[in-house]
Amino acid sequence: MSRINKNVVLALLILTSSAFLLFQLYYYKHYLSAKNAAGLSKSKGSRIGFDSIQWRAVKKFLMLTSNQNIPVFLIDPSILELINKNFEQVKNTSYGSTSECKFFCVPRDFTAFALQYHLRKNEEGWFHIAENMGFQCIKIESKDPRLDGIDSLSGTEIPLHYICKSATHAIHLVVFHERSGNYLWHGHLRLKEHIDRKFVPFQKLRFGRYPGAFDRPELQQVIVDGLEVLIPKDPVHFVEEIPHSRFIECRYKEARAFFQQYLDDNTVEAMAFRKSAKELLQLAAKTLNKLGVPFWLSSGTCLGWYRQCNIIPYSKDVDLGIFIQDYKSDIILAFQDAGLPLKHKFGKVEDSLELSFQGKDDVKLDIFFFYEETDHMWNGGTQAKTGKKFKYLFPKFTLCWTEFVDMKVHVPCETLEYIEANYGKTWKIPVKTWDWKRSPPNVQPNGIWPISEWDEVIQLY
Repeated sequence: MSRINKNVVLALLILTSSAFLLFQLYYYKHYLSAKNAAGLSKSKGSRIGFDSIQWRAVKKFLMLTSNQNIPVFLIDPSILELINKNFEQVKNTSYGSTSECKFFCVPRDFTAFALQYHLRKNEEGWFHIAENMGFQCIKIESKDPRLDGIDSLSGTEIPLHYICKSATHAIHLVVFHERSGNYLWHGHLRLKEHIDRKFVPFQKLRFGRYPGAFDRPELQQVIVDGLEVLIPKDPVHFVEEIPHSRFIECRYKEARAFFQQYLDDNTVEAMAFRKSAKELLQLAAKTLNKLGVPFWLSSGTCLGWYRQCNIIPYSKDVDLGIFIQDYKSDIILAFQDAGLPLKHKFGKVEDSLELSFQGKDDVKLDIFFFYEETDHMWNGGTQAKTGKKFKYLFPKFTLCWTEFVDMKVHVPCETLEYIEANYGKTWKIPVKTWDWKRSPPNVQPNGIWPISEWDEVIQLY
């Protein structure tokens, strides 16, 4: 009997021990492990994501530029977009309070920063230090296009881009140069023969596929993922500029060749007209920019830029183009408030609209509105005394920035096709007598305005 009792007792002890062991395992799995994990997460929260290759490369680069007093600012569009979406959080973040890497840890091949060239210091020194810190760096240089018009300085090279690679991530430092129109310009990233095409995936770069022009951004310092960073104060505006930033230079060499064949007109009258036309163009640009209406150099003004990098002295006016969808009802009032009275208004918004304003010294401003069709664009013209309509056809085009008379302005990117449409293959030859109804090769009759509409579509002042 006692033997049976001992076996029962032993079995009960084993069963109880097993149950207690199972309870301990369950308790550890469902309570202690969760609690410890939460505690670990809480104690090491500031390290979440901060071991990424991207963040470490950016941190090392910012340490380098800070120590060398190189004032770089962030221009990477993907990160700026993220910052903008979380701007209140970023703005209120203090140093050391970041608990999670949300921006610089996003998977990508590059992080783009910019440097204003005139603020650089000890270029070779920081380049050498970067390599000592573990970066592999390359520098892209090219001729300074601002000096192409000066024979003695043409060919001078300037830095355009730096690419510094750390592990599998690269920093793309875009060098912005000041231009006389008070804007910033960066050059084309053109690889020279000695550069390894496999150094980084160059095709994924967001800057450098072509030269670009940007408004000078006002900067502010913020804390991003625990790092002090300068960013544009209006990141949305900067990001919106990127896809429309393409820049094309005036053709200085061809302009010099033009003036060797056709002497420039440097008479007092010509110089006075150019001065007045420049002032009129500046006033028109200021007025349209204030309205938020994009425009471009058109007709003779565009020809002068492309052919001779200057205003054609015998043109007697300034010509601008505007897409009709950008028309605003207060445009006439805005020009009148700027001191430019309306000289004439032809057509209407739906068809062949054209505006002309009177500048000083008998120089007028002509604004042509362009309409888009399936395979071409056109602007209209109206003969006041007959009501006849004309249409000028152009191949479709996009807009690029350029510099003209110390201003950043738009021109058609497909400039040659645009000019040949308007002036034919002989556009290089100056023509002082021009009939707007017959001379352009792209002009065609477009009917006649009904007499009942003349009061609306033909307004002379």
